[in-house]
Amino acid sequence: MAPVTSITANVNARLADALTSALPEAGGADPLLRRSDRADYQANGILALAKKAKANPRELATQVVEKIVSGDLLADVEVSGPGFLNVTVTDRAITETLAARSADGDRLGVPLKEQPGTTVIDYAQPNVAKEMHVGHLRSAVIGDALRGMLDFTGEKTIGRHHIGDWGTQFGMLIQYLIENPDTLAPADEVDGEQAMSNLNRVYKASRAVFDADEDFKERARKRVVALQSGDKETLDLWQRFVDESKVYFYSVFEKLDMEIRDDEIVGESAYNDMMAETARLLEESGVAVRSEGALVVFFDDIKGKDDQPVPLIVQKKDGGFGYAASDLSAIRDRVLDLHATSLIYVVDVRQSLHFKMVFETARRAGWLSDEVTAHNMGYGTVLGADGKPFKTREGETVKLEDLLDEAAERATAVVREKAEKVGLTEDEIVENGRFVGIGAVKYADLSTSANRDYKFDLDQMVSLNGDTSVYLQYAYARIKSILRKAGDSAAPVAHPELELAPAERALGLHLDAFGDLVYEAAAEYAPHKLAAYLYQLASLYTTFYDQCPVLKADTKEQTENRLFLCDLTARTLHQGMALLGIRTPEKL
Repeated sequence: MAPVTSITANVNARLADALTSALPEAGGADPLLRRSDRADYQANGILALAKKAKANPRELATQVVEKIVSGDLLADVEVSGPGFLNVTVTDRAITETLAARSADGDRLGVPLKEQPGTTVIDYAQPNVAKEMHVGHLRSAVIGDALRGMLDFTGEKTIGRHHIGDWGTQFGMLIQYLIENPDTLAPADEVDGEQAMSNLNRVYKASRAVFDADEDFKERARKRVVALQSGDKETLDLWQRFVDESKVYFYSVFEKLDMEIRDDEIVGESAYNDMMAETARLLEESGVAVRSEGALVVFFDDIKGKDDQPVPLIVQKKDGGFGYAASDLSAIRDRVLDLHATSLIYVVDVRQSLHFKMVFETARRAGWLSDEVTAHNMGYGTVLGADGKPFKTREGETVKLEDLLDEAAERATAVVREKAEKVGLTEDEIVENGRFVGIGAVKYADLSTSANRDYKFDLDQMVSLNGDTSVYLQYAYARIKSILRKAGDSAAPVAHPELELAPAERALGLHLDAFGDLVYEAAAEYAPHKLAAYLYQLASLYTTFYDQCPVLKADTKEQTENRLFLCDLTARTLHQGMALLGIRTPEKL
């Protein structure tokens, strides 16, 4: 089915034509529509155009009204204030447009991009042989939501999980495993919890020996050299740590209700063979220079203490490579081999300076350009109730698994309170409790602008009131309950001939804005805008539900039309929440 043009776009086009007729030099200028309390829309771009044309804005607005072709779209356009236009859309236009969206299945009339690109999203980057903690939450949740929104617009997305699987600590771990071969079970013999327990035990034991035994420390350092030079025995043991860690990673991501593909886990080690070439290319092109034995890149606008330049270190003076070399090699791979047109990095905002320098270096080298862009989606910190970084009572970093388990437990208690009323089985209570709990955690994160910190408050997250995923999920479940009660007695059918109540109009216009909003949120990498849209949709539905009887409407046609609005609202909530990675149970 052909995509549906939004009412906003149609009104804009109608006003732009009238504006061009009244003021030819405007050339189809955008009237700058916005939603208004006094009408469906308010056009406020005429003031600026009148000033530019040295015309009286109110007179120009009056001329525009005279030139407007209303037809079935516009019920009324009136001049307001110094030269605003208040625009009211017909009830028929609203219902007919929504009917077209409803007929388009899961896409709801939202078009695909005409020229989609390829976006590589770097997100969910845990470290091998280390537990995932609350600090890993935001990267995974935000990255997954960005991917959902971009995929929906037609963009080709490729995930990259740049896991920490390389570095000096592996010399310590591998050497300990060589000397204590029975301390790590094969990955195919353990589950996620056992895998992490094994890794923790090996890490703590090896660290204790490393700190206490100078001879072991020297053997561990030599093992790093063996690892980096490709020694087979060393690589085989390194792979055991990676495989065991993946078992654990997958168990955590399963709790997050998030799919992580094995072929998209491409860690630091994957770029080991590229780093020497990356350094050579940068040095030969003059982008990087030697300074005190190291290969570095300088920037005029990045300086530290005493106004001294802060360089990006590509290669250390001892010949070793750090994060910059692997990040730059990753950019080369993603642009040259994956043919990416956009790169998104969902990383801690504290790494912003590092990525600023990496991106500028890549631009100087020609790996990034106007056709290939990179964006650092720096995210803020998860805070506790005291406004400080979220910690346990003992002051330790909160384990991500523990946090997710508690969220599911709290949400299950909320679901259980209403379970008997809606007829949920014990299995359904547990499953829905998990969906509600994980959804609550995700939504609290995604409803906040990514670069801002937010407080982690499970009591608020699982509340039925306020801006929470639980509020949205219950709105969806309420609608599905109404549709079930309607049964065969009445079906969702659009009736464009009917007059709409104010609450129906407000709900309908907001439903029509879904596609425009998804495109805006995807283009700006702003999942919080989609979350805000969905919360407003649920709020408008609540008002509609309170003011407009559905199953007890005055006529059969009115019942069908209101069931139609219910059905489309449910489908829009379901699709919007799915883009954010949140489930919508049908019974709550």
